[in-house]
Amino acid sequence: MRPADWHLTEDLDDFLAGGGDFLRSRPALHTTQLTAMERLRTHGSAQHGDGATLFGRRERAGEVEAVFHRLPSRGLAPTSLTPDQADTLAARLADLGQALPYVTADQNTATAFAEAWQRRTGATSKLRVRLHLYRLGTLTPPEPLPEGQARIAGEEDHEQVTHWCHEFATAVDEVLPDSWADTRFADKHFTFWETPDGTPVSIAGATSKIGGMIRVDPVYTPGHLRGHGYAAAVTAEVSRAALATGASDVVLFTNPANPTSNALYRRLGYVLLTDWAVYDFSGATPE
Repeated sequence: MRPADWHLTEDLDDFLAGGGDFLRSRPALHTTQLTAMERLRTHGSAQHGDGATLFGRRERAGEVEAVFHRLPSRGLAPTSLTPDQADTLAARLADLGQALPYVTADQNTATAFAEAWQRRTGATSKLRVRLHLYRLGTLTPPEPLPEGQARIAGEEDHEQVTHWCHEFATAVDEVLPDSWADTRFADKHFTFWETPDGTPVSIAGATSKIGGMIRVDPVYTPGHLRGHGYAAAVTAEVSRAALATGASDVVLFTNPANPTSNALYRRLGYVLLTDWAVYDFSGATPE
């Protein structure tokens, strides 16, 4: 393969015309790309920061084999790549003078690209985090449920939603943009688990259905309220609601370093789909 085999564009419509069907062909594995493309389609992308939005696809005999996107001031998000594909993509982006802050992808792809980027640019890579990507099999709600009930969050709950999303981000070492509208949570649909007196005790978010896929994100219970089954209850309710829309794939990310949450999701019926990784880049950049 040659670097030129990657077809690049800054036009979202052009990219989706060539790569949209490929993304929808494996919606669970392509969850990050599908949600990012939907946000760009509905809200657009400001051309600011480090470069313009860039999309690409790799084709062979008229069939799309892989795609990627890179947003301004963000890292690279490719679908699954072979080591050869990762190397040719690194070569193409290095030739363009792209300065990538990180790559996020399934673990094999992220590792292969990080190694290729180091060869092509001299940059060093450092593993930021490993994740698990789970897909819902047969939903098994917890029994018994904790006292209380689920309630869909409304506009009147915006302050509570934003407060807990910021607490969640702090807990996972994520820095959110100053504007709520620019965060990855702004387009989510949120559900609370409430005690019988109407006090929210846990929250779960979910994306809209895209290509038959819904991603549950985030799930958060304040520390002093944990240990009562609230997270399991609200996650089960959000998962049930996702299935009720006709979603074929309900997915979520977890940190393997948190055995409690991983065990919880497995009890609910989530099955490991793939390992995920994010590598940060520093040092030399392409000229």
